[in-house]
Amino acid sequence: MEQRHMWRFTRTLLQNLSPKTPTRSFSTSLFSESNYRKHEQQQKQRLLWLIFTRDISGSASCPSLSIWRRKKEMSKEGLIAAKELKRLQSHPVRLDRFIKSSVSRLLKSDLVAVLAEFQRQDQVFLCMKLYDVIHKEIWYRPDMFFYRDMLMMLARNKRVDEAKLVWEDLRREEVLFDQHTFGDIIRVFLDNELPSEAMDIYNEMRKSPDCPISLPFRVILKGLLPYPELREKVKDDFLELFPDMIVYDPPEDLFEDQEWRRESEEE
Repeated sequence: MEQRHMWRFTRTLLQNLSPKTPTRSFSTSLFSESNYRKHEQQQKQRLLWLIFTRDISGSASCPSLSIWRRKKEMSKEGLIAAKELKRLQSHPVRLDRFIKSSVSRLLKSDLVAVLAEFQRQDQVFLCMKLYDVIHKEIWYRPDMFFYRDMLMMLARNKRVDEAKLVWEDLRREEVLFDQHTFGDIIRVFLDNELPSEAMDIYNEMRKSPDCPISLPFRVILKGLLPYPELREKVKDDFLELFPDMIVYDPPEDLFEDQEWRRESEEE
C-alpha cells in the first residue's frame, strides 16, 4: 500500500515538472534541443532514483541494507525446503542430493530465511550445510552480520571446531567486525563457558583498525566475572585506553560463595 502511494507521489511530481523551453542561445550552444530533452530525461531518472533510495518517507527501506539484517520471511517453497532438510539430515546421500537439486534453486530471500530459522533452532549440522551452499551462490558477498550470526549460533552450542572454520573463512575474506559486534560475539562465547575462544576473538578485537569504544569493553568485563585472571587483563587494557573511566569490581568473596554453593548442591 505504501509503495503504491510512493509511485503516485513520484508520478505526480514528475508530471508537475514543467520542462523549460530552451532559449535560442541554449539551442545554438553545444546542447541541441534533442540533447536538452535527453538531459531532462536523465534528471527525471535521477530524481526517481533519489526517491526510492533515500528514506524520505520514514518507511521506505534502503536497498543497501544488508540482507542479513532485513526481516526474514519464508515463502511456501522455503518452508517446504526447511521441512525436507530436517527430515533428510540423518540420510547424508539423500540430503546432499536434495541440496543440489532443490535448495540451490531457492530464491536468495528464502535461502537466507531458512538459514536464520535453523540458527534460531540451533540446528548446527543444517546451518553448516547451508553455510557452504550460500558461499557458492553467485550473489554471495562477504558480510559482517552473516558471520556474526553463524559464530553466535556455534558458540551457543559450544561447537568450537566449526567456529574455527567459520573464523578462518572470515579472515580469508577480510571481513571486519565493528567494536560493538566484537563485544557481542565475545560475550556469547563467555556466557557459554568458552573463555579461551573468547579471548582469541578479544585479541583480534585489539588488533582491529576500528577506534576502541568503552561499551564493548564493559560488556566483555561483565562476561568475564567468572574468570578473574582474564578479567584483570581486559581491565588493564580498558584503563589504559580510557584512563578517566571506572571499572566496577565485585566483592572478592563473591565467587568463593558461588563455589561453596555449587559444591553444596553437588553433595
